[in-house]
Amino acid sequence: MTKTPNISFEFFPPQTLDASFRLWETVQALAPLNPKFVSVTYGAGGTTRKLTHEAVGAIAKNYGLNVAAHLTCVDATRAETLEIAESYAAAGVTEIVALRGDAPKGAERFTPHPEGFASSVELVEALAATGKFKIRVGAYPEPHPDSADTMADVRFLKRKIDAGATSAMTQFFFEAETFLRFRDACVKEGITASILPGILPIQSWAGTKKFAARCGTSVPAWLDEAFAAAKRDGREELLATALCTELCDTLLSEGVEDLHFYTLNKPHLTHEVCHALGVTQSVDLQNVA
Repeated sequence: MTKTPNISFEFFPPQTLDASFRLWETVQALAPLNPKFVSVTYGAGGTTRKLTHEAVGAIAKNYGLNVAAHLTCVDATRAETLEIAESYAAAGVTEIVALRGDAPKGAERFTPHPEGFASSVELVEALAATGKFKIRVGAYPEPHPDSADTMADVRFLKRKIDAGATSAMTQFFFEAETFLRFRDACVKEGITASILPGILPIQSWAGTKKFAARCGTSVPAWLDEAFAAAKRDGREELLATALCTELCDTLLSEGVEDLHFYTLNKPHLTHEVCHALGVTQSVDLQNVA
C-alpha cells in the first residue's frame, strides 16, 4: 500500500467574469483536500501580473491556503520585478515560484528586458537575497524547447538550486519513467532539493496534445490510440481518470511523496484522482497513530 501523498495545485488568474466564477469554484472544491500549497500563474509575457496579485491575495485571505505566487523575468526591470515580490511579502505571501517566463505574444524567443533579469537563476539569487521567501522553480523532465538536451536542463536546475531555490515542480509528462529517469539524473548531478512531478489530468485530449507540442512534451503513440478508442466509446473521462491515477500510483510506489496538479481551473478530474489516491477531506486524521 503506497503512502498518501502530499498534494499541491496550480491555478491561473481569471481574465473574465465567467473565468472568475470558475476559479473560485475550483478553489472551493479543492481547498478541503488540504493542499501543502497552491500556486497561481502569470500569463504569457506577464500579461496577468495584476490579476495574479489579486488572485493570490484573495485565495490566501478567504481560504487560508499557503499560496506560492508565480514571478517571471518577462518585460520588467529588476526594480519592477522586486517591487512585485515586495508587494507579495506585504500581503503575507512567503513562497514564490521563480520562472524565466515565456516570450511575450508575437515574439519567437525570450529576450531579457535591458534592465531586467536575464534568467531565472538571476531572479532566484535576487529573491534569495531578500531572505523573505521560500523559492520554488520549474524543472523539465524532457528537454525545454530552448534547451540542448535533458542534461542541460538538469545542470541549469542545479544552478537554480545553488542560487537559493529549495524545490522544483516539473513540466507535465505522460509516463512515469520520464520523471524517474530525470529524478535519477538530478541525483547524479548532486541535486538534493525536492522535485515535485507536475501532473496534468487530461480534460481534453485534443487540447492536451496542442499544449504538449508547445511545451516539448512527447506524446506516446499508445496514449493517442487509447483516447481515439475511448472517444468512440464515450469513455474519455473514465480513461483520463484511470490513467492519471495509475501514473500517480506508480510514482508513489517509486518513493515520490509530493504531487503537483495542474488543474486548469477545472476541479473535477483532479478531485477524482486525489480521492482515488486516498486523499480525502479528512486528511487531518491521516497522521493520528
